Amino acid sequence: MLPCCCCAIPSASTSNSSLPILPSLLQAKSLSPLHRLPSRIPATHSSPQCTAQATSPVNSRYLPKVADPFDETPHSKARSYAKLISSHCRSQRWSDVISVLASMIADGATPDRFLLPKILKACSELRDWGTAATVHGYVITAPLEVDIVVGNSIVDMYSKCGDITSARAFFDRMTVRDVISWTALVNAYADAGLLDVAQAMFQSMRENGVRPDLISWNALISGFARNGETGMALLLLDELQENGLQPGTNSWNGVVSGLVQNGCFDDALEIFRQMCLHLKPNAVTIASILPACSGLTALNLGQELHSYVIRNGMKMNVFVGGSLIDMYLKCGKSGFAERVFADLENRNVPVWNALIAAYADEDKMSEALDLLDLMQKDGFVPNVITYNTFIAAYARRGQKDEAFKFLFEIIRKGLKPNVVSMNALTSGFHHSGLNDEALDLFREMQLPKSFSTRCSSVLIGLLDVIIQPNAVTITSILSVCAGLKLHHSGKEVHGFILRNSFESNVFVSSALVDMYAKCCDMSSATKVFHGMKDKNVVSWNVLMAGHNYNEHPEAALKLYLEMLEQNFVPSSITLMILLLSCSNIMALRLGRELHSRIEKGRPDGCPLTLASTLINMYAKCGSIKDAKLVFDCVIEKDLVIWNAMMAGYSLHRMTTDALSLFKQMQQSGIKPDHITFTAILSACNQEGFVDEGWKLFKMMEDIFGVSPTLEHFTCMVDMLGTAGLLEESLDLIRRIPFRPDACLWATLLKACRLHSNYEIGERAARALFELEPQNALNHIVLYNIFAMSGLWDSASTMRNALRDQGLKMVDICSWIEIGSAIHSFKSGDSSHPEMETILAMWNKLADGMSKGGYVPQNIVFCDQGEVDPFTCYHTEKLAVCLGIIFLRANIPIRVSKNVRMCIDCHSSIKFISKIEDRDIFITDGCFYHHFKDGTCSCGDKW
Repeated sequence: MLPCCCCAIPSASTSNSSLPILPSLLQAKSLSPLHRLPSRIPATHSSPQCTAQATSPVNSRYLPKVADPFDETPHSKARSYAKLISSHCRSQRWSDVISVLASMIADGATPDRFLLPKILKACSELRDWGTAATVHGYVITAPLEVDIVVGNSIVDMYSKCGDITSARAFFDRMTVRDVISWTALVNAYADAGLLDVAQAMFQSMRENGVRPDLISWNALISGFARNGETGMALLLLDELQENGLQPGTNSWNGVVSGLVQNGCFDDALEIFRQMCLHLKPNAVTIASILPACSGLTALNLGQELHSYVIRNGMKMNVFVGGSLIDMYLKCGKSGFAERVFADLENRNVPVWNALIAAYADEDKMSEALDLLDLMQKDGFVPNVITYNTFIAAYARRGQKDEAFKFLFEIIRKGLKPNVVSMNALTSGFHHSGLNDEALDLFREMQLPKSFSTRCSSVLIGLLDVIIQPNAVTITSILSVCAGLKLHHSGKEVHGFILRNSFESNVFVSSALVDMYAKCCDMSSATKVFHGMKDKNVVSWNVLMAGHNYNEHPEAALKLYLEMLEQNFVPSSITLMILLLSCSNIMALRLGRELHSRIEKGRPDGCPLTLASTLINMYAKCGSIKDAKLVFDCVIEKDLVIWNAMMAGYSLHRMTTDALSLFKQMQQSGIKPDHITFTAILSACNQEGFVDEGWKLFKMMEDIFGVSPTLEHFTCMVDMLGTAGLLEESLDLIRRIPFRPDACLWATLLKACRLHSNYEIGERAARALFELEPQNALNHIVLYNIFAMSGLWDSASTMRNALRDQGLKMVDICSWIEIGSAIHSFKSGDSSHPEMETILAMWNKLADGMSKGGYVPQNIVFCDQGEVDPFTCYHTEKLAVCLGIIFLRANIPIRVSKNVRMCIDCHSSIKFISKIEDRDIFITDGCFYHHFKDGTCSCGDKW
């Protein structure tokens, strides 16, 4: 027995972990006289519907009445009603269970402690907090006998309704708890993504002398797996065995399902393989692993699993059937999918939903709508999940009117929109670029009816309760803030996260790190990251990618070493991020180490995504031979592999090789896309290939059906401008069907600097001043054009205008890899420990250059005799000197810089390559330069 159950419902105003007092329920002996629940109740994150003091009666709509079919004694009536309720439970007709309960109580019959768990189970399945609270109130005020089974059902009911605060409050007041009680709460915290609390609860269970059973372990393991903590889930699987238990099929299923839900399809298949060595997969296993086949479009494996189901006489239930339908549709076999659907004997609403969702995901909305019509004609009633599928699909397409139409349909059908409905809208709007609408919806979910936003005309009066955002909502909104660089809005969301204790959710915290990084606030991003208690590989990846985004690749590589020290295993995404870091700073040695790690970890071959990243890394680090070797080792090349190799040839100005590769690609049956043409047109940016470039440009649409984009027109302007055809470039800009962007005008301005054409250059610069008023580099390039043309008055005017506007250059930085260390040189920073040695080497080189006829260029002095800020800070010169000092003579010097090289640096490094007889590779974010024997691969056209 659980005495004093009334104490389990204290006022929410007195504690954050309490249940609502419902005064009317405390006095009621039946459900029929109860009139109304409060329509607006303040909420916390753990109680999406509400936990607050109720001051008005309960709405009887929560428990609709049905006609009385009985006319017997109360005891006989109770048995008859119990049989009917049991029948509805077996048929999973949960709403009917509540309706019969209402009639049962109105008829004077009372449910006993054996029937109560079934009623509470119906409340759990309905996920309706209002019904749950009303039934709980009746249990207290009747009063009914509450034993440990009923108590566990109440904990589970509130947990399933998302009200963890109420579940915990009732649990804390239970005088007797068993392993089921503890497991229900562990599962609730894990479902909410509060993994640290779930693990603490699990540990507390053990400390209280309750031995976790296999179901308890499965709840914790699957919770970690579902929330992306797959490494921890596998460790718990090992710990389970150390505690004398053997993982059951459900244990493995939890990990497989979690991996699939997080998109780790390859890992899911590996765990599935391990499972098959120990246990025979069941229907749940097959239904869980088939989505991995869908994600990888692994049709052959999916068909093998289908055969396994048939060979083993496994019942083709709606879960297996639904997964097979999804797999076949994702693999482009709609005929097979429809055949599976037609063969299903016991079709239900979920399997109809699966088929509708599969077509909606493929953007086949007409077919999805036809299926909705057929579903209703077949006698099935669409549920909230059905309508949420359409809401999500239309929101992704940017058709907000259609999305809201289905939201209204939920209300019209007497159903209730839930947090999934709102998440479908917010994430869909973000996906389709309707970011303002997504932000407004997030605010609308938290505000009372009287508040007005841009979405209010649609939603006000639609929702009679506040729908509390969950972790999915928050991560979606943080993505909006990150994409639009809304730093202030992102900080507001951060405040909401802290107020509602969401910071322990690893996905929320990772999204927060990403938001700050995209808003260029790496200090806050790093602070949030180090404050995370349960980091996972995704968390590390997000911060490393943030460092790359903010042009701190050396910080990303340093973070990688910390990650290894803390025993985290890098994922494929980690390696892609790190290879990009190596590309950005020409860290060839580290890039090769990562390549070695990939080969050791994947003896069956490198995944195509990693292979293309390796090709890109080697090309940008100056080793085009290694890039070609990786390319040749890929047996089944996809379009991305061909494009990566072509871009590498383009970067190295190997036009003939790029054109030859383009022909090979066509011969292999691979159709080029817009990225292919960007690479091949860029490769034609050399003298003698203008005609070939025009030919390819015309072939794009005429032969291959690829419509030219602004990027392709920019390639053409670059090609014409580099060839000195500046008037033709300007004429092309006038004729393009797009509004010229900053990149296009900057390309023309660069060509004008190359050919000292100040007239067209000034026109391009003026357009850039309007598009990028804060970009000092455009002013500096125009200044150089004026100076090189001898127009010193115009140059002086440009320099003064720059100073008057207070514009500043970006922080200039160069990097060089020496041994296992990455050395960086920032403009104005002389703190490098080898600075004296570096400057001594520069003086030695300067003396040799002077004797060889070198004359400093680009140096202009102010009236006070100081060096003009328009000149380069020469960070790449310092890096080259360090390379000469510490690298053996036969090792090429590789330097990366974050802005375009100036004329003086370019000229001086040509002299250095000849004096020192060294190969020097420099990438400046715009061009790739290979200096050798006093010449540069760019032909002095950069």
